[in-house]
Amino acid sequence: MNSEFNNQEQIINNTTIPIAPEGFRSGFVGIVGRPNVGKSTLMNKLVGQKVAITSPVAQTTRNRLRGILTTPEAQIIFVDTPGIHKPHHELGRVLVQNAQGAINSVDLVLFVVDSSTKAGGGDRFIVELLQRSQTPVILGLNKVDLQPTDSRSIDASYSELIEGTNWPLVKFSALTAGAPLANAGQGIEKLQNLLIENLEPGPYYYPPDLVTDQPERFIMAELIREQILLQTRQEIPHSVAIAIERVEETPKITKVYAAINVERQSQKGILIGKKGSMLKEIGTQARQQIQKLIAGEVYLELFVKVKPKWRQSRLQLAEFGYRLEE
Repeated sequence: MNSEFNNQEQIINNTTIPIAPEGFRSGFVGIVGRPNVGKSTLMNKLVGQKVAITSPVAQTTRNRLRGILTTPEAQIIFVDTPGIHKPHHELGRVLVQNAQGAINSVDLVLFVVDSSTKAGGGDRFIVELLQRSQTPVILGLNKVDLQPTDSRSIDASYSELIEGTNWPLVKFSALTAGAPLANAGQGIEKLQNLLIENLEPGPYYYPPDLVTDQPERFIMAELIREQILLQTRQEIPHSVAIAIERVEETPKITKVYAAINVERQSQKGILIGKKGSMLKEIGTQARQQIQKLIAGEVYLELFVKVKPKWRQSRLQLAEFGYRLEE
């Protein structure tokens, strides 16, 4: 990644990206792991702002999101990947291939595991995948706030998991500091320092005040999808794709028109709810999140479309922005 330094100098001359001071470190860090181990929550915590959606439902992340953390000493570009799992449809295959591709296209991999339970087969599969790559790896034990009082057997299972590697191991909780848990937020500073130590000297890749390289419309769609996951849980989860069809901006308000695409008529009924109650709740909660994103008033109009078997169609996947990444 840092071989792009010469190109970066050309960009600096035409933008507000500053020249990095001597000793400055930078690079791309891929966050990988099984579904629902807290990868998106961790990236939001490190960046200091919500750039990736989170939910209790596994396999929330679909795109390789980039969150950007800039400190006086370094700039880390986090690449949040979909959970690596056994795919059951074309969408799943695309997501897992993109996650695997990210391993070879970053400077450093942060392999995140759920330390509230012992290492399992899914973790071993990812270790084997990472060992086939030349990319350096740090093992991150997340959710230490959920560990039992005596966690020695759990910790030992992860030490054994990476036996024979030279991967550093760090424990932390990605929950927001100040949460009503004794260990919430602990270890984050140590993790951040370890990441910086393992990056090479390099330039600023982005302006220091930028927290993501994703377009605003993409984040809007993800915030709507997050509310669907939170409000419907297991009834809808992964059969939904959001398309921002139109955005109208005025000095006083931003009007957003979005289509919620599902695979079955029954799912449409669930999303709309009795007398439109579910769709109204999803819209209200999503609108509040989008207002925080753009720091202004938002009018959000949602409508539901049925697109049978869209997750099995490469064409429709591409229309919704899900492509195999180079």
